[in-house]
Amino acid sequence: MQSIFRASALRAAARPSRPSRAFARPSASLYRSTQIRTLVTKKYTKDHEAVVFDDATGVGIVSVTDYAQSSLGDVVFVELPAVGADIAQGDQIGAVESVKAASDIYAPVSGKIEAINDTLSEQPGLLNKSPEDKGWLCKIKLTEPAELEALLSAEEYKAHCEADH
Repeated sequence: MQSIFRASALRAAARPSRPSRAFARPSASLYRSTQIRTLVTKKYTKDHEAVVFDDATGVGIVSVTDYAQSSLGDVVFVELPAVGADIAQGDQIGAVESVKAASDIYAPVSGKIEAINDTLSEQPGLLNKSPEDKGWLCKIKLTEPAELEALLSAEEYKAHCEADH
């Protein structure tokens, strides 16, 4: 290994000197091509669903909140909507059953179901372990992104939960 490095150093020393480009100013086109604006918004419903919306893709990832899963207790079954289904905001899109109770899941936004979390059929307890991450329910291609404005911010949702308690 040392001989390779030594040979490289000798070749570099033998090369004619060139001005360094290390501090050269990047071209303006470099800046234009790397500026991509993506806004990711997380909103909540009063029924304890959350949606993370990415405006670049137009897709919202729906989950139940941590507050909801803790209220339900150990989840034993999750019913999810069919891929390709068109849904309206407020429609029932599934259900969660736990050792304590059963609860319906409502669509926080209108759109088309693009994907469901198949893992939940075999591991419903994932909703308890990671409700807003690995325990996501479905992905919806939004048809009315403006509906997000009527949903609760994180602060408003926290106040809503404290008022319920």
